[in-house]
Amino acid sequence: MARSHRKIRRSAEEKARLQAIRDQFQTARPSLDELVDSGDYSEPVKHGATLDAMHIASLLKQARIEAQLSLSEVAQRCGLDRSAICRLENGLYDNTTINTLSRLAGAYKKRFLVQLVDEN
Repeated sequence: MARSHRKIRRSAEEKARLQAIRDQFQTARPSLDELVDSGDYSEPVKHGATLDAMHIASLLKQARIEAQLSLSEVAQRCGLDRSAICRLENGLYDNTTINTLSRLAGAYKKRFLVQLVDEN
């Protein structure tokens, strides 16, 4: 299945703000230590965490398909925005709460379960 992404629409002010950040970075060329000290750097996400998030996204989409529900129907059932559900299902949402996942599971008449397993 091909993945398609919608073009991000930004206002002129947002485009200017982002360009200013790029220009500043290109001019200053800060080191990693300088970025960390400035607070403008956040830790990279480990590959395993990314794979886990993608797996959850896949499970959410599969549950919706099995329940034969549209995004709009799920949004109505759980009170989330249709576009937010779409982003979750495509792994494009990086700060999902357990509450949100539980609400989605409830919309599919399922329960969200978290397990801790030993690392391989």
